[in-house]
Amino acid sequence: MVSICIPTYNGEAFLQEALNSVLAQTYKNIEVIISDDASTDNTLEIAKSFKGFVDFPVTIISHKPNGIGANWNNCIKNANGSFIKFLFQDDILYPDCISEMIATFEENSELGLVSCKRDLIIEGEVNSNVMEWIDKFKNLQNQFETIDNVTIIDKNFFSEEYFLIGNNNKIGEPTVVMFRKEIVKDVGYFDEKLKQNLDYVFYYRLLKKHQIAIIKKPLAAFRIHENQATNINRKKNITDYKEYKKILYKEFLPLLHPSQKKKLVNTYSIKAKIKHQLLFIIKRICRKY
Repeated sequence: MVSICIPTYNGEAFLQEALNSVLAQTYKNIEVIISDDASTDNTLEIAKSFKGFVDFPVTIISHKPNGIGANWNNCIKNANGSFIKFLFQDDILYPDCISEMIATFEENSELGLVSCKRDLIIEGEVNSNVMEWIDKFKNLQNQFETIDNVTIIDKNFFSEEYFLIGNNNKIGEPTVVMFRKEIVKDVGYFDEKLKQNLDYVFYYRLLKKHQIAIIKKPLAAFRIHENQATNINRKKNITDYKEYKKILYKEFLPLLHPSQKKKLVNTYSIKAKIKHQLLFIIKRICRKY
C-alpha cells in the first residue's frame, strides 16, 4: 500500500484539485493521510467531504502547529503503507504517477527513493520575481539528463564537484518523490529544526545509505503562487542555508569533492573558528587604537 501524505494549512484554494488528482490515480492500493496545522479556512471541510466520498482509507488529523517539518513527520507517523508519497495541497499528481514509481521500485530492490520531473503551474501575475524563479528552478535535475528513462544515483554523487554548484536541491520537491517508509528507521525523519531545506537534507541523508532513481518524465505538477511556503519563507530571515553547510561538514565531509571539502574545512573546522575569532579580536583592537 502507498500512503499519500498531504500536510495542510489554509489550503482551500487548491486542495480540491490536489485531491481530485488522487482520485485519478491508476494505482488503487492507497490510503490518504491529511495532517492539518489548525487551518482557519475550509480546508478541513474539503478534507472531510473527500473522506465521505471515496472508498479507500482517509485519515484526517488536526493538531497544534509546530512547524512544517513536524507536520510532514506527523503524516509519516500516521501512515500505514509501505511507501510514502507526499502531495502538497497546492500541487497535483498525474494519473500514472504512483503506478510508474511503484514499477521503478519493483525493478530495483536497492532503491530507497524515487523522484521524477515535474511541470509548473503558474498562478497569478508572471512578474520578474516569478520569471527569475522559473529560470533558476525549472529543471532541478538537469545534471541527470541521460538517454535512459530512469537514472540511478548513489552516494558517489556527493563526490561530484557540481554537487555544491547551482541549486542545492537536485532531487525535487516532496510532491515529486516517493520513498520506502522503512528507511526512516536508519535515516530518521525530516529535520524539524529546518524551515526551508529540510526536504533535500532528508534526501541526502537517505542517499548515504540507499540509491535514488530519477524518472525523467513529469509525473506531477508543482504550483507557483504568492502564498506558497517557498515565497513566504523567502521574505523571512531563514538561516537554513548556513545550517545546511554545517550539516554537510558534520555528516558528509568524507564523501565530498576535495575542492568542496576544503571550503567547508576552512569555514567550520576548529582551526578555522579560532582563526576567525583571532581576526575579529585583532580588528577590534585596531579600531580601538
